[in-house]
Amino acid sequence: MKTKIALVTGGSRGLGKDMALRLAEKGTGVVLTYKTKKDEAEAVVSAIQAIGQKAVALPFDTNDIKGIDGFLQNVSATLEANWGVNRFDFLINNAGMGATVPFANVTEEIFDHFMNVHFKGVYFLTQKSLPLLNDGGAIINISSGTTRFCVPGYSAYASMKGGVEVLTKYLAKELGTRGIRANIVAPGPVETDFNNAGIRNNPQMKAALSSMSPLQRVGAADDIGGVVAFLCSDDAKWINGQRIEVSGGINV
Repeated sequence: MKTKIALVTGGSRGLGKDMALRLAEKGTGVVLTYKTKKDEAEAVVSAIQAIGQKAVALPFDTNDIKGIDGFLQNVSATLEANWGVNRFDFLINNAGMGATVPFANVTEEIFDHFMNVHFKGVYFLTQKSLPLLNDGGAIINISSGTTRFCVPGYSAYASMKGGVEVLTKYLAKELGTRGIRANIVAPGPVETDFNNAGIRNNPQMKAALSSMSPLQRVGAADDIGGVVAFLCSDDAKWINGQRIEVSGGINV
């Protein structure tokens, strides 16, 4: 049976790392990207290879919109060299960055950075990936619980994620003729390196966020990756155009 292949942006650590590992556990080959953490990305590749799957790490900066064409040429060459194919099956737009900036303090420079990384980059990487994406594949865009409930300081971040959620519905509608599904996974508070490890480094914040969940804790990276892997499986073949919040029921 032909191996299916996923492209996971930001797969060197945190949520992306767990997504890459969980996809590999289901028999999926993985191309993962990193911005600066090459050593961490190669460690994920080694972990995937240790369970008998192929994986490759490639550099990619989602803020560099003009670099998307060159990146996808690199992806194409990587697919041919490692799997003998010229297309992949699953695109997981996970790469991102965070910062807590009160609305009154958001500059145009900050706004544009969030726009490029979290919306414009996702939009055009997805568009330009279409010739490389197999019919019957899937697109998973990573959003945030903060599009449903508000966290002060997240106006720029959450606005871009809201845009991605609308985009995902359009992808589901316009790519359905190719059998390509598009869905959103929206994590709640997760204890990772995101936003300078804001939750991990602030016990008071962690306790406050935990108290908002019926399960009395914040999320961990391994709470998220399995949901992404599920959405890329045949078990999820009839799930399309949906926002799945993975937040432990915070602010329910």
